[in-house]
Amino acid sequence: MLKFSLAAGEFTKSDGLREALKDALCDFEKKHGLPNDTETLPVRFAHALKNAAGATGRKVVVLVDEYGNPLLKNTGVNEAQGEENRALYKAFFAVLKDCDAYLRFVFFTGVTKFSKVSIFSDLNQLKDITLNKNFDAICGITQKELEENFAPEIELMAERWELSHKSCLEELKRLYDGYHFCGDGAGVYNPYSLINALDEKDFGSYWFETGTPTFLINKLTRSGCDIRDFEDGVKVSEDELKDYHPENTDPVPLFYQSGYLTIKSWNSRQRSCRLSFPNAEVKFGFLRSLAPIYLHIENKPAPFNIDLLDDAVEAGDTEEMRNWFTALFALLPYPAVKEAEAVIEQNFQNVIYISLLVLGKYVRTEVHSAHGRAGCIIETPEYVYVFEFKRDGSAKEALAQIRERGYAAPYTGDKRKIFCIGVNFSTVERNITEWEAG
Repeated sequence: MLKFSLAAGEFTKSDGLREALKDALCDFEKKHGLPNDTETLPVRFAHALKNAAGATGRKVVVLVDEYGNPLLKNTGVNEAQGEENRALYKAFFAVLKDCDAYLRFVFFTGVTKFSKVSIFSDLNQLKDITLNKNFDAICGITQKELEENFAPEIELMAERWELSHKSCLEELKRLYDGYHFCGDGAGVYNPYSLINALDEKDFGSYWFETGTPTFLINKLTRSGCDIRDFEDGVKVSEDELKDYHPENTDPVPLFYQSGYLTIKSWNSRQRSCRLSFPNAEVKFGFLRSLAPIYLHIENKPAPFNIDLLDDAVEAGDTEEMRNWFTALFALLPYPAVKEAEAVIEQNFQNVIYISLLVLGKYVRTEVHSAHGRAGCIIETPEYVYVFEFKRDGSAKEALAQIRERGYAAPYTGDKRKIFCIGVNFSTVERNITEWEAG
């Protein structure tokens, strides 16, 4: 097998990709006792395939892992180098077409398909299986596979956390299940997270320990996309999911193809789907990775430790919640142009949303009821907070709306204490100017 592993490398430098391809060919030649070819990379690639087939009497399997990484690393950073890498790719992998006689199997993996940049325009024998139902479960673990193959591990985990077998399965599902790789395909668990959780007997966040790619965060922040839409679901066409090109300002297809969003519902007539977070691990991990960007908390003094907000929410201290948010907004940077009002309003809502979600709170925004939509509802074991937000209005008006429209009505029989909170945000002062709890 000839494997090109491109998950890591100096791909923003002029010879980064060339050296990675050359190293893989060199290792392959040494392994099979092939001559150390000094031709150009594409010619050397062709010779390696032909010579290996001749020496072993068997056809070669070629695996290209994370092929998109050398391109994505340069997106918005070094576009000229990105173009060089594309040109090298095109010439290098075009060899596969003429070497078909020496190939048993070729497989490319990556977070996205660069169909618009002509990398594979010469390889008409490749088959895209991104949304193919025949392969919808090959990248994950199904519910049936989990229960049939990991029963002892599930029992040990349930025992450690003093859970029933059913409750343990429900928690594993909430955290790690939910991926769908075709419109009406089976749901699968993230195998990396699931196996680590069962091995450590802990409901941890494992996928995000590998790091959130910087290019994804940059793409999102440049797009001006409202991240709360990811919670409710974003509708896209099948073609949009399959087709990505670097100039596309919409980050949604890229977030789907990199695993941060997944298919939640499918419309076969329109050939469209609705995307959202697959599970709690991805949702909370994704929002935590955004927190430093939206909240600018990485360089804040100790009083802005987000754990202090957590303490206030758990203690039912609405005044301290107000103080924390007011102090934070006072230090947040904003655009200095009049056209930025919409950005300021969206940023205001996103800051509150992210701040509460990264704490792991049960938070819902724009919650529907018979008479409208509550701005935000937070639930803890002891308290329920029902928020309504106004922009350049008044907190009294927001509080009155909560009462008149019965946003808190579903919790009237609840033993928990209910706080109705009206909040006004001023786009002139760029901060919370009124906060009333009742």
